[in-house]
Amino acid sequence: MKKIRAIWRLCYFAAYTLMRVSQIVLLSVFKGENIRRSMRIRQRWARHLLPAIGVKIESRGTPPDFPCILMGNHRSYLDPIVILHDTFAYPVSKAEVSNWPIVGYGAKVSGVLFLKRESIASRKFTLEAIAEKLREEFPVILFPEGTTHSEPQTIAFKPGGFRLAAANHIPVVPVAIEYASAKDYWVGNDTFLPHFIRRFGEKNMKVRISYGEAIWNEDPVSLLEEAQSWINGELAEIRREWY
Repeated sequence: MKKIRAIWRLCYFAAYTLMRVSQIVLLSVFKGENIRRSMRIRQRWARHLLPAIGVKIESRGTPPDFPCILMGNHRSYLDPIVILHDTFAYPVSKAEVSNWPIVGYGAKVSGVLFLKRESIASRKFTLEAIAEKLREEFPVILFPEGTTHSEPQTIAFKPGGFRLAAANHIPVVPVAIEYASAKDYWVGNDTFLPHFIRRFGEKNMKVRISYGEAIWNEDPVSLLEEAQSWINGELAEIRREWY
């Protein structure tokens, strides 16, 4: 029964995603490109798809609707989709996602910045692209840990985004994401399809996302420490309630 449920959800995920991506492409062809329109379609996609495949989101705090960098801890490939459920933002994603069937193309046409983490040139280009999107008054989503993990608290944050925010007086909004089951984390060498089949065979997946208040600081180290401290405190509170 679980495997049948997972396969049905995978097929629905693919079909519904293809439909929404096709909608964005056709509207771009006949009405011209419009990233805000594409983001509205993407948000409708997330708000319909997540509950349809069993993801139950509990949200705390107020999602930002102003230019800022959302800094979140990283558990799963679902993390940016959970945030995009609430915001019109540009996520920064690893470059490999651009090659995923359907999802990769959908990301390209709906507003995602791709990063080759091992490339210094790519990291520099991505920071410049982040600054550009902020000037265009979009929020940007960063996962400063740089990878997913199963530790109860955050691991070391990479400082690049905090340096950018501090130097340009950009607000940082800390975001804490936690899953009710550690089995829902996507870590190590686990690949998309086996993980999807294994976890989406369950009846539902419970996720909590918490948005903090915006933080400004001209000192990037202090900015990083304040954001990380808030996320760690929120993760600890969620874990006390759930575990």
